[in-house]
Amino acid sequence: QVQLVESGGGLVQAGGSLRLSCAASGRTFSNLYMGWFRQAPGKEREFVSNINWSGGSTRYTDSVKGRFTISRDNAKNTVYLQMNSLKPDDTAVYYCAAGDGIPLTIPTTARRYDYWGQGTQVTVSS
Repeated sequence: QVQLVESGGGLVQAGGSLRLSCAASGRTFSNLYMGWFRQAPGKEREFVSNINWSGGSTRYTDSVKGRFTISRDNAKNTVYLQMNSLKPDDTAVYYCAAGDGIPLTIPTTARRYDYWGQGTQVTVSS
């Protein structure tokens, strides 16, 4: 089993920044691919970004490209999501997720992730 604990959410004005962190335990972190998803009220959970085991491959949904950066520190068993130029549309609960293995393409669908954190609220005011 893998335990994931997110932190770093909060309330920020439009144009501001936040950095989310997700600390993992229970499994060799470098054997996991990691992702961030978000869910706004009344909407389905959506993919935000992912990163492969080494950090050498990343993907982003179009709406956050150029504003968000995902990274990982395998020595600290932590994945980060740096969010800049935040917009009110970014308001959501952000979830960290992890999957086992080393797929050729890191998945963007939630069902391909095996472990989930409890979520952290990000609220962007206009």
